[in-house]
Order: sequence, then C-alpha cells, then structure tokens
Amino acid sequence: MKQKHIRIGTRGSRLAIVQANQVRKQLVQANPGLPIPEVITIKTTADHITNMLLAEIGGKGLFTKEIEQALLDEEIDIAVHSMKDVETQVSGGLVVDCFLEREDPRDALLGAESVEKLPRGARIGTSSIRRSAQLLSIRPDVEISLLRGNVDTRLKKLDTGEIDAMILAIAGLKRIGQEDKIGTSLEPSEFVPAVSQGVIGIQRRLSDYSIATVLAPLNHTPTSICVAAERSMLGALDGSCRTPIGGLATIESDKINLSGMLVWPDGSGLKSFSYIGGILEPVLVGQIVGDELRRLAGPKFFKELL
Repeated sequence: MKQKHIRIGTRGSRLAIVQANQVRKQLVQANPGLPIPEVITIKTTADHITNMLLAEIGGKGLFTKEIEQALLDEEIDIAVHSMKDVETQVSGGLVVDCFLEREDPRDALLGAESVEKLPRGARIGTSSIRRSAQLLSIRPDVEISLLRGNVDTRLKKLDTGEIDAMILAIAGLKRIGQEDKIGTSLEPSEFVPAVSQGVIGIQRRLSDYSIATVLAPLNHTPTSICVAAERSMLGALDGSCRTPIGGLATIESDKINLSGMLVWPDGSGLKSFSYIGGILEPVLVGQIVGDELRRLAGPKFFKELL
C-alpha cells in the first residue's frame, strides 16, 4: 500500500524548524519507503506580539492555537510542539501521544558565571515568570527585563549590553548549535525547569490511526512517562502563564521521582515538594505532588494568580 505523504505543521522560528526537521528525519528512518514529509510553517499569535508577557496576551496557548486549528482543518497531518508551550487541556479531537527523547531540561544562565556572582542590580532578560520568580527568590536585588523574540534577537540584546545576563533553555540552545553561549547550567535543585522543558511532542488527530502507526516507533517511553507525571502535576495545580510553576520528573529503575515548585512572581513564598512513586503510575504521582503543592501554597496563592 502506498505510504501517505505527511505534512508537518510548525512555527516558523529557527528552533521550531530545527525541531520539525528532526521529526521528519526520524519519521523517514523509522518508516522505510515513507515519502519525505513536507514542513509547513504557520504564524501563531505569539509570533506577532513580542513586546508583552504571554500572561498579558492570553497565555502559552498562543504558541499552538493556529497550528492546532490547521490540524483540525486537515491542512496538516501532524504538529510539532515544544511541550512546555502546550496547555494541559489539548483541543478536542486532537492528541499528543508521541514524544521524542528528552534533551537537557535545565535552564542556562548566559552572560555570567553564576546567579550568586551577578552584579548587584544586574539587568536579567527573560520572558518567563517562572524564571524571573525563581531568580528573584535567590537574588531579590536584580532587575528583570522583558525578553521576547527568537533566540538570535535575545542574544543580540546581551551582546549589545542592553541586558547584563539572560536565562534560556539549554535544549533550545543545543538544538540550534548555540551551546557555546551557555555561561552556566542551572541545576534543578536550585532552578526547577518548566514542565516538559526539553521535550518535543507530536500532535495528531485522534481519529487518524494511520498517522498513529507511523508515529509509534518515534515515541520514547521514558520521556512519555515523565511528561505524563509533570503535566498531571500542572493539571492538579490548574496552572496558567501567570503562575510560576516548575516541575521535573526523572526515572530511577522502576520508580519515578517528581519534583515540583511554585513561587510568588516577586520571588517570595517559594514552595517545593518531591515524591517517588511507581513508574506505571505517573499520573497519580503528578496528582500527589500537585495536591501537596496546592496545600503548601494555600488558597490565597491560587485565588490571586489564577
């Protein structure tokens, strides 16, 4: 039977294109005879607005909304996402059930040796409320500078001295060949990454079984288990882009270890909790961590931030 020609939908940034091409390469390798898939770039709302925080313009769904609609309209066959940009509730009729092996999930500090060695009052660039809140919990004296746009645009601001340092995901830097820019890696024990950071997820129509078959060999089971735990935690917290939440799951033998964190945007009141559970129950592990973080934070946190 003739193989289907697959259309891959993605954002048009350099990083997004790299990720889509990574998926295309693996599809062809895992499915002999598959026609070379086509990569289709789709401009999202988040790409149009680069001078405001996501929380102010509608949240991280703005990175995926138009791509998901193209998938529903059958203009594309699969969508490639950075999973940290995917909302916990996926659009009806769609599913994300294929995950490539996770890249380094940590954040990186660029322009400085360490958080502790930042000059007093240093201007730190980031567009992430989670990153700025965690940074302020360690260094309340620094100044946070809004940093949106692609990686090249952000790096230029560092090179020109507009900011003193910035925080970016190591995974993105590695994928576009910019790992040499990393000043220091921020360890999860100090700086908890975003939920599903470093994971490429592939979305499809729930009813498209032929695509499910083609994607199946690409799914990395340990990564899918970690993503399930982290996103379950996020769902239990009902987190939004205005809620500084971090979470990282790791697998140790037949156990899954999930660490979660939440903090007020000004860096105060940081709460963290870790739990080790069975590898076959990632959703339960996530629920337990999310429920405990909710208890530790208290109702005021969620009432004011959600």
